[in-house]
Amino acid sequence: MLRDITIGQYYPADSILHKLDPRVKLFSTFIYIISLFIFKGLSGYIFITLSLAIVIRLSKVPFSFMIRGLRSIVILLLIAAICNLLLTPGVPMFQYGFIRITKIGLENAVLMTIRMIYLIIGSSLMTLTTTPNALTDGLEKSLSGLNRFGVPVHEVSMMMSIALRFIPILIEETDKIMKAQMARGADFESGGLVKRVKSMVPLLVPLFVSAFRRASDLALAMEARCYHGGEGRTRMKPLKYHLSDYKAYVVSVLYLVIVVVLRFHRFSL
Repeated sequence: MLRDITIGQYYPADSILHKLDPRVKLFSTFIYIISLFIFKGLSGYIFITLSLAIVIRLSKVPFSFMIRGLRSIVILLLIAAICNLLLTPGVPMFQYGFIRITKIGLENAVLMTIRMIYLIIGSSLMTLTTTPNALTDGLEKSLSGLNRFGVPVHEVSMMMSIALRFIPILIEETDKIMKAQMARGADFESGGLVKRVKSMVPLLVPLFVSAFRRASDLALAMEARCYHGGEGRTRMKPLKYHLSDYKAYVVSVLYLVIVVVLRFHRFSL
């Protein structure tokens, strides 16, 4: 289960998406998230699905690798679907005791599940095709205007980048701790869901100790290199737009326009 988490991981490949400026990918991801919450109807489903499939194809990241990230949120998807299915008011299609399923609830459950799946896959594409350093630089550059209002953009971007880097590191550390405890007789596989959750409790203490130790080592390393924030800092690889980046901006805007038009299409559901 832990190895299935793909958020925060970078997948090296020679693709068009990997070569794009990180600011373009941040903007496109923002546009994509907006489109997931405004699209409506069968035509919108088809267009967004085809668009996502094309982008995945262009990224050259194996689809099986992206699907792995969904396994870790299956329970969350089920809870969201069940809540929408049973708690949405309306004319009941099926009722048995306290179980009451409405047409609107069924539509909301399906729609919300699809949106969450598309959200995870689309957001993962940004981290899978962008290195943490490039993502930090792109985020800082995109939000640089907030410096005028006293917002520490560089520090916020640095914290987000470190958090993304720590995800695969902590996952690997958890896997090592589990293997060490399994070698000493611990059982994490047998029993029901409640028993498995309880068996994970002994992992928390060594995991927190390891996380604090790594954070302390990172802080010492940054201080040893005289890190003092973003003021006056330069970059080894300054961000610079290319023709392909401007084309990607145009495609992203056109994508959003098409989604808005399809929302009010006469065949929308």
